[in-house]
Amino acid sequence: MKYSKILFVCAAVLYGLSAFAQTAAKKPSLMVVPSRQWCVEHDCMMTFGETAMPDYRKAFDTNPELNIAVAKIGQMMSDRGFDLKMMSNALATIQAEAAEDMLLTSSTTGAEIEESPIDKLKKVAKADIWLEVSWILNSAGFGGKSLTFNLSGIDAYTDMQIANCQGTGDPSYTTELPVLMEAAVASYLDNFNEQLLNHFNDWFENGRHITLYIKKFADSEYNLESEFNGEELGVLIEDWVAENTVRGQFNTDDATENFMKFSGVRIPMFNESGRAVDARYWGRGLQKKLRELGVESKVMTKGLGQVTLVIGGK
Repeated sequence: MKYSKILFVCAAVLYGLSAFAQTAAKKPSLMVVPSRQWCVEHDCMMTFGETAMPDYRKAFDTNPELNIAVAKIGQMMSDRGFDLKMMSNALATIQAEAAEDMLLTSSTTGAEIEESPIDKLKKVAKADIWLEVSWILNSAGFGGKSLTFNLSGIDAYTDMQIANCQGTGDPSYTTELPVLMEAAVASYLDNFNEQLLNHFNDWFENGRHITLYIKKFADSEYNLESEFNGEELGVLIEDWVAENTVRGQFNTDDATENFMKFSGVRIPMFNESGRAVDARYWGRGLQKKLRELGVESKVMTKGLGQVTLVIGGK
């Protein structure tokens, strides 16, 4: 009996350690994309407003070697336990949604934040980190080849580079791109992954960065200096941000009667129910707080890491 009890306790301990290890080993989701430099060199750019940005649809549709290189990088990361999001699936979803939107007629009008195709892509794919890859093939003499690559990890919420590696593989007589890519990247990948995981762990501990804007419609009866129970609305908003960020980490960059900007806002990765928290989800919490005060607001987002609340609308 005593022996069975010991076995039960040991099994429980091992189960607990296993569960802890799985939690500690959680890794960010990734999406592999060609770098901006690669897109420029291969004439895969488009214009949005006055801004030139990569045209990923054209890049994948017209460059078979890109699909091969991205697949190889994706496989190498997947083999190391990372969750891969496929850009082709995200692009297909956006294309389908665009077709549906053409059949709909909106019954309401109002100001909206115009999102770039890349912002929309980030919201559909919802990868934590974009892996931007570029490469060139080198002649190594006697018909040999080598591959020089650059791989950057970009925070999908802030567009900040959080990891990077580059190098050149040993010369080889093969001309197969996947073989050359793996030979060049393999020896650098462990250090690169360590950089990614260090930032990912920082997000869990300190929250991830987003930016919050507060604006008002011209016909709103309230502005940020309107008082509620003796406190200005802007102060109440700032207090809510302090209470709903990880350890109250944020910066108030600007505050007027009509406008506020908060940067470096550290929001939790997940809520109490384990649901992933992005800027829109977090901003809806502030919208609910304002509604409790009798102030309606409209929530608008740009990508995963920017949310705007406009007072006086919905």
